[in-house]
Amino acid sequence: MHILSTLAFTLLPLLPLTHAIGSAVVQNNCTDPVYLWSVGGSIGPRQTIAPGSSYSETFHRDATSGGISLKITKTPNGLFDGSAQTNYAYTLNTDTNTVFYDLSDVFGDPFSGSALSVVPSDSGCGSICWANGVPPAGSQVKSCQANSNEVLTLCATSC
Repeated sequence: MHILSTLAFTLLPLLPLTHAIGSAVVQNNCTDPVYLWSVGGSIGPRQTIAPGSSYSETFHRDATSGGISLKITKTPNGLFDGSAQTNYAYTLNTDTNTVFYDLSDVFGDPFSGSALSVVPSDSGCGSICWANGVPPAGSQVKSCQANSNEVLTLCATSC
């Protein structure tokens, strides 16, 4: 038994360190519920986020698509009926322990007139701000260490 304990303590420093993985968080500060689907190679179940509530998922890599898009609408069947969507997308690169994230809208701007912000828990990483709920021109892709939480606030008080 002593040999096994010695062997384990000898080999322990050679094992790679595991890195904590952060989360993509959607905080609903709007007055109505919003609806979210996590989409990669397949579509996850609809999540209803009540006013004042949030949704969170640990960053992960989708084996089929490589990335995940959190598709958010204001209508319960919005993913399937052509409603305006805000897409909060991320890609986890496990080789570099980095997460890339961005925002985009399709079929319209569901949060037009309300601020949207993505703020990382690591203040050294880039934030995204849509002061009027409409995407600005140019790329919005940001990156951060994968252990940071990236929080999208819908109907934020400001950016």
